[in-house]
Amino acid sequence: MTAAIVATDVSRTYDLDGVSVSALRGVSLTIEPTDYVAIVGTSGSGKSTLMHLLGGLDRPTGGTLLIGGRDVSGLDPGEMAKLRNETIGFVFQSFHLLARTTARDNVALPLVYRGLGRRERRRRATEMLERVGLAHRVDHRPNQMSGGEQQRVAIARALVTGPSVLLADEPTGNLDSATGQSVLALLESLNSEGVAVVLVTHDREVAARAHRQIVMRDGLIVSEAAV
Repeated sequence: MTAAIVATDVSRTYDLDGVSVSALRGVSLTIEPTDYVAIVGTSGSGKSTLMHLLGGLDRPTGGTLLIGGRDVSGLDPGEMAKLRNETIGFVFQSFHLLARTTARDNVALPLVYRGLGRRERRRRATEMLERVGLAHRVDHRPNQMSGGEQQRVAIARALVTGPSVLLADEPTGNLDSATGQSVLALLESLNSEGVAVVLVTHDREVAARAHRQIVMRDGLIVSEAAV
């Protein structure tokens, strides 16, 4: 079985006002199709930079990054966007939902880039909302839903394209403890169904629920262990 993502000696350097800043300094990591991985570290450790690279939102300055078996260094912007749409689902702490759009149409949005017709997009979005327990909320807008419900909409949107990897950046950061536990249980259920989950968090209790923990410091992986 081909690994979902393989990073080999990946580095990322930014030029800030003429000063070279190394956000990642040679990171090697493999995400298998059934993985549930937590990436932890303090602010500035490089975990968010690594998440952006793993999701194809940015490209490494050095090293090799394979997403879905493809070397991202040889892809043009259009090919990169297509690879992201087909392979990666994103869930963010702040949800990033369109405020004046229903849950169903928020979830259907990534399918626009697949060229699907409106009826098919809405059908798939409705099915995905049912999957995350929001069949009763398909026509509600974000301001009519709780934080936990909004995060579930965001997860449904991330899953509607059938990605092999779900990248979640602090997905419980804006939620109360009980709601956060519910969202984590949903991620674990999705992982058991075959979706690889990579979770970035500063919360050690959240990280402890993953199958593997990766600790970052100063742009490097300093430890990696199965839980």
